Amino acid sequence: MTLSATAPVGGIDVQVHPGRAAMGRAAAAAVAEDLRRRLAGQGRVRMIFAAAPSQAEMLDALVAEPGIDWGRVTAFHMDEYIGLAPDAPARFALWLRRHLFDRLPFGAVHLIDPGSDPAAAAAAYARLLAEAPIDIVCLGIGVNGHLAFNDPPVADLDDPLDVKVVELDAVCRQQQVDDGCFPGFDDVPTHALTLTVPRLLRADHLICVVPGAAKREAVVRALHDPIGAACPATALRRHPTVTLFLDPESDPHG
Repeated sequence: MTLSATAPVGGIDVQVHPGRAAMGRAAAAAVAEDLRRRLAGQGRVRMIFAAAPSQAEMLDALVAEPGIDWGRVTAFHMDEYIGLAPDAPARFALWLRRHLFDRLPFGAVHLIDPGSDPAAAAAAYARLLAEAPIDIVCLGIGVNGHLAFNDPPVADLDDPLDVKVVELDAVCRQQQVDDGCFPGFDDVPTHALTLTVPRLLRADHLICVVPGAAKREAVVRALHDPIGAACPATALRRHPTVTLFLDPESDPHG
């Protein structure tokens, strides 16, 4: 693996790798290194994972990383659609099961299930998250600059809630079509449950994986725009330990 560029920008450690696969391997190696270090000094590790095609290469490489006691790792995910059937392939819980949770012997996996009362489900998931600190978050950035499903311009960077019901904006819904998750715009649910920006930022280490030309503008804005709801990803600059992994297509200087 050859690293083509690395530099801190806005307090974020930015790494650009020579291809999408190399980016995924590097991000997985960083996650694995952090996991091994934490597991050597504490009983359990608690993690949050994003579900998106942008994360696939990293997750595949993470599954292959040796020397991790996954039985001491508790996993969460960061958002889920409201209104999809429990067995709908596009559900994030099922996507993560296919790509990660069913491939490793996690100690515990807590899946978001909006059920018939999404507000109650949000409160219950928030309680699970609050039982102990979150060590690592593996996340991405949306084409509109969203984190999880906190879309501009309504994302609250100081949200008092940890998990809540949100309405998805049109750019976010179109991204799901462009990513191949749904056949058409009208097939994408209009609402979802999401972890809020402050809940994500309370984790100890954020590892952000953002490949592809469609994300380049969002990366530029995340690194250089004023911190605010117009580009929720700018909030990453409030966190002391963020590593951002890019490929040549998402590299603002590529």
